[in-house]
Amino acid sequence: MAETLRLEIVTPQGIVFSEDVHMVTLPGVEGQMGIYPRHVRLMTQIEPGEIIVSKDGQDRFLAVGEGLVEVSDSRVSIVTDMAIPAENIDQARAEEARARAAARLLEKISDEEVATVNASLARSLAQLHVRKRRRT
Repeated sequence: MAETLRLEIVTPQGIVFSEDVHMVTLPGVEGQMGIYPRHVRLMTQIEPGEIIVSKDGQDRFLAVGEGLVEVSDSRVSIVTDMAIPAENIDQARAEEARARAAARLLEKISDEEVATVNASLARSLAQLHVRKRRRT
């Protein structure tokens, strides 16, 4: 049996994913990162984008928001504001959220509101990107 590592993804709603996998690809702040078992210890940020989980010759895809990732030789722990499997993404709802955020940015709003709206826009764009690439 091939070596595995434990992947756990936690959002404010609870544990979204908790399984032993062969590889994880995630959107780090400096680009895509591939994590295999026996990876060097690492703690970094992730950006909105796509997580690819490889297990038993199959790939699964999730849209993910901002968060933190901690990597050890046998575990990847992700804490994020959003993680949605590709098959659960509602494209119409994500497009609606993207349009609302884009319209809100055209209004005169405070710097704090701009940051919040930009984060919402990034999450909806991540969902749309994953859904369009992974038509399920």
